[in-house]
Amino acid sequence: MTDTLTTDASAWIARFAPLAPRGEALDLACGSGRHARLLAALGHPVIALDRDPEALAAAAGEGISTMQFDLEDGSAPWPFGEGRFAVIVVTNYLHRPLIPALVRSLAPGGLLIYETFACGNEEFGRPSNPAFLLHEGELLRQAAAHHLRVLAFEDGFTSLPKAAMVQRLCAAGADFARADARLDGGAAPTEARF
Repeated sequence: MTDTLTTDASAWIARFAPLAPRGEALDLACGSGRHARLLAALGHPVIALDRDPEALAAAAGEGISTMQFDLEDGSAPWPFGEGRFAVIVVTNYLHRPLIPALVRSLAPGGLLIYETFACGNEEFGRPSNPAFLLHEGELLRQAAAHHLRVLAFEDGFTSLPKAAMVQRLCAAGADFARADARLDGGAAPTEARF
C-alpha cells in the first residue's frame, strides 16, 4: 500500500482494514473515496456510496464502483442484501436508522469499521447537532444489540486530523476467527511448539 493511501486514510481504518477477509467492501458515505482507495489497494472490490455526484466522481477508480444513493431520503429501500460485504467502513457519518440494515449486509465473518463524532464535539465545531453525535458508549451498545464481537473500541478526544470528540469501533461478525484479529499487525498465530 502506498504512503499516500495510508496518510489519506484515517489511522483507525488503516489499522483494521487489513484484517478484513477477502470479499466485497462498502465505503458508506464515502466522500472523496479515501477509504475506498485503501480498500481497493488491499484487494477488495469496493462499492463507494454517497449522495454527492461530485464526491463520487472523485472516489471513482480502479477496483471501485460508485453508487449514488441518499441514505437519509427514506423513500428507497436499503440497496444491499444480507451478508454481502466482507468489510463495511463508515467515517464521519451517522444516521442511526441505517445501522440495522448496515449490520445485516455484513457477511457473517466480516468486519464493521466505524469512526465518527461523539457528544462533546460541539465544543470543537461541526458537527454540533446532537442528531449527528454518538452518545457515550453508543457504538458498543449497537455492536452488542446486533451480536457483533468488538475487537477494538475508543471513545474520547483526538487532536488529529483536527480537535474532535470521536468514537471508533472495529467489530466482527460471529464467524470471524478470533485468531484473525491480529491487533499488533503481526501474522496469524502458528501452532505452538513444545
